[in-house]
Amino acid sequence: MKRSVPWSALVLGLLAAGCGGGSGGGGSGTSSLPAASPFDVGPRAAESPVNEGIAGTGEQLFKSKTCSTCHGWGVKITGPDLKGVTSRRTAQWMQAWIQHPDVMTKQDPIAHELLAKYAVQMPNLNIKEDEAQALIEFLKKKDKDLAAK
Repeated sequence: MKRSVPWSALVLGLLAAGCGGGSGGGGSGTSSLPAASPFDVGPRAAESPVNEGIAGTGEQLFKSKTCSTCHGWGVKITGPDLKGVTSRRTAQWMQAWIQHPDVMTKQDPIAHELLAKYAVQMPNLNIKEDEAQALIEFLKKKDKDLAAK
C-alpha cells in the first residue's frame, strides 16, 4: 500500500500550488474548466484492489466518526454524495481531504469548489493516517459493492 504524503509535504505542496505564475487569474470563477489539484493527479483510488483487511475498520470509523450525518451513497444529505467518489478522486487527494479538510478548503481548488457548492465546512476530526487509509478502503469497497448490484 502506498504511503501517504506527510503533513509538511501536504502544506508545502498546497502552498506551492497556490503561488506563482500561471495564467489563471484573479478568482473570477468564470472558468469553464473543472478545478484541478496537485493531489488529484494519477490513477483513481478505485483502480487499486480493496484492502479487505482494513476496509472493515474503515466502516467502523465511518460510523463512529458520524460521517453518515452528512454523507450517503446515491443521496445528497448535507455534504457530497459519496457514490463513485473513488472513481473521481485519487487516494492521495482523499487522504489529504479526510485528514485536513480545513487546510484543503483554503488551499486546494477542488476542496474550495466543494465548500462553495455545499456551503458547509467538513470538520477536522483529527483522523490519523492509518484511519484515513482504512476509510478510503471502506469507500472503495462500498463503491465496488454498489457497482456489482
